[in-house]
Amino acid sequence: MRMSNKDDINEKLNIEDSDDKKDYTEEICYLCKRPESLAGKLMQIPNHIYICADCMQRTFDLINNPDNPYINMIGIPPGMFGMTDISSSIKTKKAQEDGKSKKEKVEFDRKKIPSPHIIKAKLDEYIIGQDHAKKVISVAVYNHYKRISSHAPEDVEIEKSNMLMIGPTGCGKTYLVKTLAKLLDVPLAITDATTLTEAGYIGDDVESVISKLLQAAGNDVKKAERGIIFIDEIDKIAKKRNTNSRDVSGESVQQGLLKLLEGSDVEVPVGATSKNAMVPLKTINTENILFICGGAFPDLDKIIKARLNKQSSMGFMADLKDKYDNDKNLLQKVTLDDLREYGMVPEFLGRLPILFTLEGLTKEMMIKVLQEPKNAILKQYKSLLAMDEVDLIFDEEALEAIAERALEKKTGARALRAILEEVMLDIMYEIPKDDNIGRVIITKDYIQGKGVPVIEMRGVSKQKAIASGN
Repeated sequence: MRMSNKDDINEKLNIEDSDDKKDYTEEICYLCKRPESLAGKLMQIPNHIYICADCMQRTFDLINNPDNPYINMIGIPPGMFGMTDISSSIKTKKAQEDGKSKKEKVEFDRKKIPSPHIIKAKLDEYIIGQDHAKKVISVAVYNHYKRISSHAPEDVEIEKSNMLMIGPTGCGKTYLVKTLAKLLDVPLAITDATTLTEAGYIGDDVESVISKLLQAAGNDVKKAERGIIFIDEIDKIAKKRNTNSRDVSGESVQQGLLKLLEGSDVEVPVGATSKNAMVPLKTINTENILFICGGAFPDLDKIIKARLNKQSSMGFMADLKDKYDNDKNLLQKVTLDDLREYGMVPEFLGRLPILFTLEGLTKEMMIKVLQEPKNAILKQYKSLLAMDEVDLIFDEEALEAIAERALEKKTGARALRAILEEVMLDIMYEIPKDDNIGRVIITKDYIQGKGVPVIEMRGVSKQKAIASGN
């Protein structure tokens, strides 16, 4: 009697120890999971992987798609696995990249950039003093964006107006650049030169500053190519003296920055600060990027003083060696020779044609910094207490006492915030306890730790001691 197909299959599967044992299970496609009976004949690739003809065709179609982000990410030219000519696709892509800068130059309108006097007026709202520095940076920025605009002359090539900004710590160098970028609505990247090292050593390569600008522009190459890069602490890459080890973070970094300042095509990683095989790269032209370098240059005043004291002599009407000891704005007399003596290479200084200095903050300027800017520190505290329906008042003597303490710290305007945080701690802690408090007056004695603030209750004026650690 002939067995049914079901019995025939069961009989074959029950032969456990037979040498003729065969595997009657169907293979399935690795991608779509369909068995061979449905997908048709499967193709076997290494590692015992089976793929059907439909999935294989879809894979080739995906690879040949020029808009595929995964293929562009790993750098495979479109058409590499199809019938498209590879050389023609590469030429097309290169032509598109070459036309980016030209296209952007036509699209950019210089009328979007305000005039220098308008830029300076906006900077005056946030930054106290530094009139010369604000005038210089306003003109330089305005000329730079005229240079890259669609109305720039074609018969004359206008050079870049990169800037070198020198000033003591806390005088407003970084804040000046931040306010400028906010006013112009252009991408801004702020980086410290202290993290930059020569290629091949631990640290960030010089191309990482372009990567940060690309991130600030939302990975938009066109937008990044008209942005601003501020390299702070530029004095930290001066040539090291009296050292026998390799200077990987000094002169070599200056040499690496030369091509960026001058203008060149740079391949930078997207979303990372170092190049590796897993990170896609984009090409950015730095010709239209404005570079602003700033630094405090400690001990530069000694070099300036030594140069100025070469003319000192003995006798009547002679310059004394201690003539410049108390000059707070000695940095304004800086020259390129002084910077070369400090350790900056001539090639680097030559690519920063605009050199200007910022003034050190005086007592009067400190008081204005407390009160006048749009986001002044006192305005911030007054707004915080106004939420509790409490008025905050600083008398004139208290402001002078705060400015004097800030000057003693020798950290510029940054000291004002630290002092006010200390002074306002107990007030901000105690005021919410009593809803009847209507006004707080800060006095000089309280700033000096000799007294207490004046507390005025709602409708009644009296003095109340607030717990203080002073």
